[in-house]
Parts: sequence; C-alpha cells; structure tokens
Amino acid sequence: MSRIRRRDTRPEQALRRALHARGWRYFVDRPVRGVSRCRPDLLFPRLGVAVFVDGCFWHFCPPHTHLPRANAAYWQAKLLANRQRDARHDDELARAGWRVVRVWEHEPLETALAAVETVLVAARVDLARRRGPAERGRADGPTPARPRRAR
Repeated sequence: MSRIRRRDTRPEQALRRALHARGWRYFVDRPVRGVSRCRPDLLFPRLGVAVFVDGCFWHFCPPHTHLPRANAAYWQAKLLANRQRDARHDDELARAGWRVVRVWEHEPLETALAAVETVLVAARVDLARRRGPAERGRADGPTPARPRRAR
C-alpha cells in the first residue's frame, strides 16, 4: 500500500488543470485548521470550499465496488471504515463552515467540473453579499487575464 498515491492522481490532476484554465486558484492537499487530519484534494480557503476526488476502490464507490477475494473480511471492514471517515470529515468541515464537494474518479471531467464550479460560484456570491460595498471587487474566483507588457 505504500505505492498508492495520496495526491496527484490522474482524475485529480485533470480537474485541477480544468479549474486552473478557467481561472480558479486553489491549494493542493492542504490541511484544514480545526478539522482533525483532514486534507482535501483542493482547498479554496477564502470561499470556504473543500473538494475531494474520491477513488472508486478506496472510497467504496457503490457501482464499482469489488472486494478482493483474498482476505475479503479485512477489506470490507477497511473500506467501510474509509467511508465512515469520509462522512465524519464532511460533518466536521460542515460544522466549521466549509462547503464540501466530493466527486468520483469515474465521473466525466465535465460533470465533475460543473459540480465544483456550481459550489464555487455560490460561495463567491455569498462572500460578496457578506462583504461591504467597498470590498465587493475583491471576491475570489476566476481572475481576469493580465495584459502582457510590450518589450
């Protein structure tokens, strides 16, 4: 199990590239203060959004679950414990005021991107409402491209 990647999986990198191309800026695999041992795959701290890209095997995806034949009881207990841990982290993040988005690795990129951007846009709108009129121009989100300097 030491060779299993915790970060930088192909589905995660594809989602990161797509979000970055659309102008969203985020932190990768960063712990959340006040939440024990929780490291979202993508973190948008100003907006209060945590994104997880869950692998089908390790997070016990219902349509794609297959238990290994060898030591099946161990794997079932292990994968159910992973699922319970995910639910516990979601609850802790929600209590701390975070919005949690979970996408499966088997979802098409467009579907995952739409799910994440829907939550990000809603969080940005809420942030703009909470801020005063003087600070509304600072809302997070896609940043406009800077014009290039002439050399």
